Amino acid sequence: MTLDLRADPIQLTAALVDIESVSRDEARIADIVEGALREQTVGFEVLRHGNVVLARTDRGLPTRVILAGHLDTVPIADNVPSRFEVNEAGEQVLHGCGTVDMKSGDAVFLHLAATVAEPVHDLTLIFYDCEEIAAEFNGLGRIERELPHWLDGDMAILGEPSGGWIEAGCQGTLRVRLTTAGVRAHSARAWLGDNAIHRLAPVLQRLADYKAREVDIDGCVYREGLSAVRVVGGVAGNVVPDAAEVDVNFRFAPDRSVEQAVDHVREVFAGLDLAFEVTDSAAGALPGLTAPASVDLIASVNSHGGGGVRAKYGWTDVSRFAARGIPAVNFGPGDPNLAHKRDEHVPVAQITAVAAMLRSYLTGAV
Repeated sequence: MTLDLRADPIQLTAALVDIESVSRDEARIADIVEGALREQTVGFEVLRHGNVVLARTDRGLPTRVILAGHLDTVPIADNVPSRFEVNEAGEQVLHGCGTVDMKSGDAVFLHLAATVAEPVHDLTLIFYDCEEIAAEFNGLGRIERELPHWLDGDMAILGEPSGGWIEAGCQGTLRVRLTTAGVRAHSARAWLGDNAIHRLAPVLQRLADYKAREVDIDGCVYREGLSAVRVVGGVAGNVVPDAAEVDVNFRFAPDRSVEQAVDHVREVFAGLDLAFEVTDSAAGALPGLTAPASVDLIASVNSHGGGGVRAKYGWTDVSRFAARGIPAVNFGPGDPNLAHKRDEHVPVAQITAVAAMLRSYLTGAV
């Protein structure tokens, strides 16, 4: 199978969706993308690293823009091959696994690589594997560790679904396990024990009473959240339990570091008799919208009737670039609320619009 990178990016999206590429099974799509870039683009150095496909120009231009997108999808849910239909609003939409997250974004990047003859920025393209599973497998993380110079640039755009909005930066995420201890006893003589599940009551009350902070950074409002996401406890139907635990997820604005987020969560539960363990964390990313390359992107989106700029609440790989001092945004077709759903679909007009906005940006037409 070959991809026609000069075809309409709508058709290119459908072709990518029809190549099954569930996480850890991206070899075939990586082969096809690599072949298309080698055969149908001009001026790009193309490199294969595992199931990551890298390509970049070296025209000596004053700025470099990185276009990055993952090739993998969540498990297929009877939604491959792709199909077109007209919805109740009269819009043509494309259904299929990955139409939103994020093969439509990949299609736009591939199409522009083949059709923008004279960009005003040098370009780096990164198509990577294993984004949808544990971070240890993430292909972009592997490039960061093993080929970090490929992540150098003045601006990074990830094709994550954003509905044609620039979703700037991202919030950080922190998971903490809070464990209470008690004394086991027969439930018929409960007074001889100390119920560890009951000791979770003040933890849950503090979560219920928690007031989320809202932070405005560069005109983007990030809203934090502190939530119980898992509760475990109990031994048997006739036993007072001597241990219980609750996992708490803190989504924090990018003006906090991971260390500051940990300190904040400790403060929330200060004074309670429990064990506190950080089980996972990832830093957020500041919007970086005042950088010159970001200003130009915003102008291009605004001039073509795009959605504008808003905060990204979820964590994405923009954080990897922000940690390197590179402004990064999420920008792609598709409603992120439809990602991973059985009826995942994207209005085809959004694919066309995002391609036009990025073409204007990359050619300096604004």
